[in-house]
Amino acid sequence: MSAARVLVVGGGGREHALAWALGRSPLVGEVLVAPGNAGTVPAVRMPDPDDVDAFADAARDRAVDLVVIGPEAPLVAGLADACRARGLLVYGPDAAAARLEASKVDAKAFMLRHGVPTAAARRCDDVSSALAALTELGAPIVVKRSGLAGGKGVTVAESTRAAEAAVHEAFAAGEDAVLLEERLVGQEVSLLLVCDGRDAVPLRLAQDYKQAEDGDLGPMTGGMGTVAPVDLLDAAAQADVMRSIVRPTLDGLRAEGTPFVGTLFIGLMLTERGPLVLEYNVRFGDPETQALLPLLESDLFELLRDAARGTLGTRALRWRAGACACVVMAAPGYPGSPRTGTPLDVPGDLGADVLVFHAGTRLEGGRLVSAGGRVLNVVGLGNDMAQAVARAYGAVERIGFDDAHYRRDIGSRLAQP
Repeated sequence: MSAARVLVVGGGGREHALAWALGRSPLVGEVLVAPGNAGTVPAVRMPDPDDVDAFADAARDRAVDLVVIGPEAPLVAGLADACRARGLLVYGPDAAAARLEASKVDAKAFMLRHGVPTAAARRCDDVSSALAALTELGAPIVVKRSGLAGGKGVTVAESTRAAEAAVHEAFAAGEDAVLLEERLVGQEVSLLLVCDGRDAVPLRLAQDYKQAEDGDLGPMTGGMGTVAPVDLLDAAAQADVMRSIVRPTLDGLRAEGTPFVGTLFIGLMLTERGPLVLEYNVRFGDPETQALLPLLESDLFELLRDAARGTLGTRALRWRAGACACVVMAAPGYPGSPRTGTPLDVPGDLGADVLVFHAGTRLEGGRLVSAGGRVLNVVGLGNDMAQAVARAYGAVERIGFDDAHYRRDIGSRLAQP
């Protein structure tokens, strides 16, 4: 069999990490990334992934052996469907299954239909009903926009006034509905599973740092850093999550005619009532992927190919010992109005246990500059979490990026009692 040609769809840090990991497989001869970034050059000229038919035609014309779709928007738009219709092997759910992320309202209704444990919530379809519900429910409360928001559509409101402001902002931005959800207390973890429509293989548990500022303060972002693995669930508890959450989810999707092929990303809150689902995502997490893949010793291409074929079955993945920490270096002004065009200097001698995955970067006149909100993902590997975190921050300090914004407390929750 000839070496495979893989097409990774997307242009962020997650896609750089996927391309890096797929390229390490002896079964892969070429990894294409579209639209890519300065870390994945040379760029592949392809139509916009949101133009699903044109993109799928181009993928077919390039005779790729596997399409791996990174971001949620093309999945929701039906890119996986369009590629499959052209006979391509695709890792990523169809548009119907992607509704789990496209609509938090639909996802909550799905959980209730299939007995998936989750927080209590109320759907509100306009401002007046939401404000009336807030008067009844009070604060603290969580306000969630129903549609895609790049990880920024959740407000944990400590006061009714803050909740009312979030409601007004959501509907002003064009949301059709919001969820008013009970605030859960506990540690949050990210569970990512590779799925083939029937079976699921879990990756290691990770923990994301969503808010912009140290101490989990400030606005929500797409993610300011991640650590993995986190040992907050023992083997028995993880088996219970597979039984009570993962299995009902996969079986429910199959029963509703939308078997799930791709990465099912479940945000869990570990509460006194047990693990509860915060939300579903239908793709690899960003930046969870950047902290998980450097630890994975199993062949990623083989894993995703078998999932796309529907032949995943049950298997035990091989993992590197130790820990991994990812620190996101963001542009000044992120997540509001990030400043772009800042020159970047990434030294080539950061160490064998440091990786830098590009996100919002481009080459301008041959020079590396910032081109988005989240710019670089600096990853440290270590024998334990303390060493991994120290290596990541040591590399951050050596990278030239004027006024870069990053959190200085990634990994700190794991030190809390």
